[in-house]
Amino acid sequence: MNSVLKNYSGILLLLLGITIGSIIGIVAPNLVEYLKPLGDIFLNLLFVSVVPLVFFAVANSIASLEQQSKFGRIMFVMTFTFLFFIITAAIFTIGAVYLFPVSGVMGSSEVVEASAGDDSWADRIVGFFSVGEFTQLFSRQNMLALLIFSFMTGFSARKAGEKGMVFRSFIASGYEVMKELLLIIMRAAPIGLGAYLAYQVATLGPQLFGFYAKPLGLYYVAGVIYFIVFFSLYAFMANGKTGVKSFWTHAPFPTLTALSTCSSFATMPANLEAASKIGIPSQISNIVIPIGTTLHKNGSSMSSIIKIYVAFLIIGRDFFDPVNLLLALGITIFVSIVAGGIPNGGYIGEMLMISVYQLPQEAVPAVMIIGTLVDPLATVLNAVGQLVASMFVSRFVKV
Repeated sequence: MNSVLKNYSGILLLLLGITIGSIIGIVAPNLVEYLKPLGDIFLNLLFVSVVPLVFFAVANSIASLEQQSKFGRIMFVMTFTFLFFIITAAIFTIGAVYLFPVSGVMGSSEVVEASAGDDSWADRIVGFFSVGEFTQLFSRQNMLALLIFSFMTGFSARKAGEKGMVFRSFIASGYEVMKELLLIIMRAAPIGLGAYLAYQVATLGPQLFGFYAKPLGLYYVAGVIYFIVFFSLYAFMANGKTGVKSFWTHAPFPTLTALSTCSSFATMPANLEAASKIGIPSQISNIVIPIGTTLHKNGSSMSSIIKIYVAFLIIGRDFFDPVNLLLALGITIFVSIVAGGIPNGGYIGEMLMISVYQLPQEAVPAVMIIGTLVDPLATVLNAVGQLVASMFVSRFVKV
């Protein structure tokens, strides 16, 4: 019991913070103008720490890659599997929010105004991928350009060989430092988000609770359906009825581990044990499960779509515009794969979402709260997804 409380302490503290903030927003709305600066300070600290973390984390991950040519086929099939699962989860969630829409918050468009300009799409595409000055790279408004620069820097550091060893050590050390900084800042999330929610409740009224409850309920219902139906389908594609039976015979252990620890990494040993009992070759499971724990996130894919949908509801824009949907899929792939290896990577995805869609920062607290509250089920989908992915890869790779 103590272990469970420890693992869920972050969620429990955040729930406490937003509960207290909500009560203050209802019973003492005159106080929120004094509390809102706490929320603003927290968001500003989050913004300035996330940007350098993205650079160091992405550059370090590329620079430290090892040659794995003998595992070429496994890596190719694994990459295809991860993308297939992630995109399927995202499209399924888009279908769910389309069939069961959530109504927007009345008055939110007056409180939160979209900051999109009148630039042409050609200009915006150039702005997505590049900037005119080096210093502009480290603005949260240019996250996509920063990502591309980080990939190129990591690749160049790797190509430099021995001459780049000192620089590779620098970016590896920078990643560790910025990771710890972000973890320190996130300890203030219950206070910061609680203060911001107090402001939202006082401004938008009690209807805000229904606004949060509906997307949360939609995520949990859709997530359970995806877990049961699609994981069974993937297991069937891997090994027919035998695969389905084997998966559900051995999946409960990693599922309960994910629920009790709220950690994909803590679930990795349970996944490896379950994979061994299912009969997946160790040459496959020992590659797919560890890499997938970092780079393959079904639950994060679904939560990314929900969070983008919620942000669009807040500012009163059309989520189902074809261009917005394509951008949502691209952001979701990044959040589920690239940001998966970064602590609190979902928040980095939110920064990218703000940059690409040119959303105001007032949309951030809402999507952060949604992301935190869906974390238990998202962890299950993320963690157990590695087990079914290793089954899927073993179907197409014989070792």
